[in-house]
Amino acid sequence: MYLFLAFLLVPIIEIALFIQVGGLIGLWPTLGIVVLTAVLGTALVRTQGRMALGQLQQSFAKLDDPTEPLAHGAMILLSGALLLTPGFFTDAMGFALLVPAIRVAVFRYIRSRVTVAHFQMGGGAQFRSAGDPFGGDDVIDGEFTEVRPRKDPAKPSKWVEGPHQH
Repeated sequence: MYLFLAFLLVPIIEIALFIQVGGLIGLWPTLGIVVLTAVLGTALVRTQGRMALGQLQQSFAKLDDPTEPLAHGAMILLSGALLLTPGFFTDAMGFALLVPAIRVAVFRYIRSRVTVAHFQMGGGAQFRSAGDPFGGDDVIDGEFTEVRPRKDPAKPSKWVEGPHQH
């Protein structure tokens, strides 16, 4: 229901703002502002996205919980989509999501509304010995088929014969 309301109300708000701003400053300055916010927003999203990617890589390297850097990355991606959408309301929402303090507040709100049942990071990698990169078990589970030797060992197999000349 919320998604339906968003798809209904956002275009109405955008049209109303275009009419109001266009009436105050004119058509060309209004279109110039829309293009300028898209260009400026793209540059800001690029720099913020690089920073978020660096934080995500650090959390993976330290085997920390990557939830917050992932959420920040998703919000930056959403802000980029909002900034590329023409309109003043979507630009305001997109620029707001580029402010780290607002992203932290949104993340805390979402985290308070979501219950995580189970989370595990690393899978015991910190207990591996230096000589055993694949884990600590000495047992390898697998299947095999016994291959019996040929009855005539003097005759070579077709795998080692050279090309046939015709």
